[in-house]
Amino acid sequence: MSSNPVAETVASMMPRARAELTELVAFKSVADFDQFPRSESEGAARWVADALAAEGFQDVALLDTPDGTQSVYGYLPGPEGARTVLLYAHYDVQPPLDETAWTTPPFELTERDGRWYGRGAADCKGGVIMHLLALRALKANGGVPVHVKVIAEGSEEMGTGGLERYAEEHPELLAADTIVIGDAGNFRVGLPTVTSTLRGMTLVRVQIDTLEGNLHSGQFGGAAPDALGALIRVLDSLRAEDGSTTVDGLTGEASWEGLQYEDGQFRQDAKVLDGVELIGSGTVADRIWARPAVTVLGIDCPPVVGATPSVQASARALISLRVPPGVDAAEATKLLQAHVEAHTPWGAQVRTEQIGQGQAFRADTGSPAYQAMADAMAVAYPGQEMQYAGQGGSIPLCNTLAALYPQAEILLIGLSEPEAQIHAVNESVSPQELERLSVAEALFLRNYAAS
Repeated sequence: MSSNPVAETVASMMPRARAELTELVAFKSVADFDQFPRSESEGAARWVADALAAEGFQDVALLDTPDGTQSVYGYLPGPEGARTVLLYAHYDVQPPLDETAWTTPPFELTERDGRWYGRGAADCKGGVIMHLLALRALKANGGVPVHVKVIAEGSEEMGTGGLERYAEEHPELLAADTIVIGDAGNFRVGLPTVTSTLRGMTLVRVQIDTLEGNLHSGQFGGAAPDALGALIRVLDSLRAEDGSTTVDGLTGEASWEGLQYEDGQFRQDAKVLDGVELIGSGTVADRIWARPAVTVLGIDCPPVVGATPSVQASARALISLRVPPGVDAAEATKLLQAHVEAHTPWGAQVRTEQIGQGQAFRADTGSPAYQAMADAMAVAYPGQEMQYAGQGGSIPLCNTLAALYPQAEILLIGLSEPEAQIHAVNESVSPQELERLSVAEALFLRNYAAS
């Protein structure tokens, strides 16, 4: 890669990239303003806006989206008659979880064992830096050959849909010939990968009530219906004996035809404990990319410490259901709600409430943009061919953009490979991946302009 001028330029800019990522990670930009100051997210948004302005972007703006957050927009004009490419990333991050479990502070970028640690380093503040590096490298080597729009979202992790609604209200703003979503990741470090499918998702809150109030378990237990016990029965009904997801009416037998995920590698990536089995049937790729998956995200019930001998009158749970392409998320939501209601035992009162939803996504991998990216990645990753993988997570904006701009080609790349541990403690980014993907994006823009 060193013989390529673009690659040499990116390599020379990596110290600056680290300094900038350090500044950006320092913002506690969690879009949950009940727990984190709004000023932190606003500060991160201004940082991104200032960075775009410094690179010559026009019309740089902080967009007030309907969910109360800000997205950052900028436009960099290219040669007359050139195509337009939209580059996406998000600057908001997940909460740090247990800060004491981090080896180093979550909002201080720290180098350790060849990686840079910090919340958002990979997901997705590193994606913002990746876009900047690619554009700077092109400017230093003949110029940017396309019109470029950049959009940096402020609430992707919250799933509140602010940018989606803003885009629908201003459909001309993000119009482009090709869209590069910088919020995915390689299958593993050093293996260039585009994500061709995303599972959709729905979030459902379940409330079960059985009594007017808690009762003494010695006096009433054995006959009084236990709301927590009823909830446990409902949650257990969502899985077969092997752990496969079982929602009445929802099929789960699809197969993944692309890149496969070896069991041993998955166990290592997922840090499965010795002796613990993987759940589900079919290949790992089938299970995480092509089939529905239910997860119990949380349960409201008394903690063990301080618990009293009581029969519980009420209990709540938050259930996530991931759905693959080809399954409508709204229909899956109805099936999940109907399943919960049908499997609630003892005539207990049950209420279900949908609190979030996003459709699945499938890209057109036969488009010219994909060939341009494949050629670029072959240079950025010598000796490797671009692979196609799915992603179990959801990026609802993809479907919004696909609906608004049906002729646009959408590619998903990014820094969230398995070692990054996004959404967990000790999130990190590989600086080598940041460097190589920045080179790949720059060369892609050049290839795409010429195609």
